[in-house]
Amino acid sequence: MNRNDFPILAKKINNKPFIYFDNAATAQKPQVVINAIQFAYENCNANIHRGVYYLSNLATQNHEWAREKVASFFGAKSKNEIIFTKGTTDGINTIAHLLEENKLIQKDDEIIISYMEHHSNIVPWQMLCERTGAKLKIIPLKSDLTLDFESFKSLINEHTKLVSIAQISNVLGICNPVDEIVKECKKKDILVCVDGAQSAPHKKVNLQELNCDFFVMSSHKMYGPTGLGVLYGKEELLQKMKPVWGGGEMIEKVTFEKTTYNKLPYRFEAGTPDFINTYAFGKAIEYVESIGIDNIEKYEKELTQYAEEKLKEIDEIKIYGQGVEKYGIVSFNVADIQPFDIGLLLDSKSIAIRTGHHCAEPLIDYLQVPGTARISFAFYNEKEEIDIFIKELKECVKMLK
Repeated sequence: MNRNDFPILAKKINNKPFIYFDNAATAQKPQVVINAIQFAYENCNANIHRGVYYLSNLATQNHEWAREKVASFFGAKSKNEIIFTKGTTDGINTIAHLLEENKLIQKDDEIIISYMEHHSNIVPWQMLCERTGAKLKIIPLKSDLTLDFESFKSLINEHTKLVSIAQISNVLGICNPVDEIVKECKKKDILVCVDGAQSAPHKKVNLQELNCDFFVMSSHKMYGPTGLGVLYGKEELLQKMKPVWGGGEMIEKVTFEKTTYNKLPYRFEAGTPDFINTYAFGKAIEYVESIGIDNIEKYEKELTQYAEEKLKEIDEIKIYGQGVEKYGIVSFNVADIQPFDIGLLLDSKSIAIRTGHHCAEPLIDYLQVPGTARISFAFYNEKEEIDIFIKELKECVKMLK
């Protein structure tokens, strides 16, 4: 786990070493990913799948190699189950439209989500409910801010058609019991969508073992390029579905009378895909594999526990979900100090944290606060950085009290 692989971490801001604790928002990029983007533009920039010439074939091979890397890394049964999207948000929106177009969600059907969802796993379902007349139900949290699994089971009835749940909360870092949720849903043929935006970079995900119907994630949170994501869907389910986005690539034959659609997964990838960034994402996955996702998970848990213990040294601090196992994220507030002010002062010390509602306003409202300060880690962070952060945070608190 070499920090030198990440050029941006060598920066200095205000003559201080740069400390980056906003990895839940986006991860920094290793040199191999940066090199891959440059290499692809310089050596194999040609549209894929359509050309018979050398560069097009090379770009096609690189793109499909990346798809195979994704399928292997996440334990999909087939690369046909891997659809490239613009990101997690785009993936969830696509699933919502697929369910509507294929009449799998209709009037009076019910969709279940939880209180700890990112807006990306709330708003698309609200919009779907508005379009179809379906209803949205919310799983409450327990006093320790973990999911209330018994309440979840009580929400399920004959109208439940979908459960969409974040595997790890982007505010709390808490891992939801998605395995148990999937098992419960499979007893009653309920579809399950798992938001893996925060889990994919930090813990092992095996989709065949998890057995969810859909899984979505973003490349940029996993050390890959921005503007790219993955939508996994079970092959037998996708095979039955009509596409929702039309254009080039997703067709088999087009006439003015009728269009027939391409085979999986291409029928769901209308237009020219981002074949440069898919190749670079494949290199990001290789990089993660070289370190080992299990090693990453173990180390980041150590960092998280260390940070939480050090934060307890500060008077009047409130850590949300304290004492619960977390994956690389700690949210907190100090006394009546606005988190924005803390973030601004830490920025002057060359420490980047996130403040606000973190695109999870319902959860922040549930906590009855205007926002939180959030620190989030990657494997390139160090305990020494946490020590510096704690020292500077203490100084900030003194100034703001």
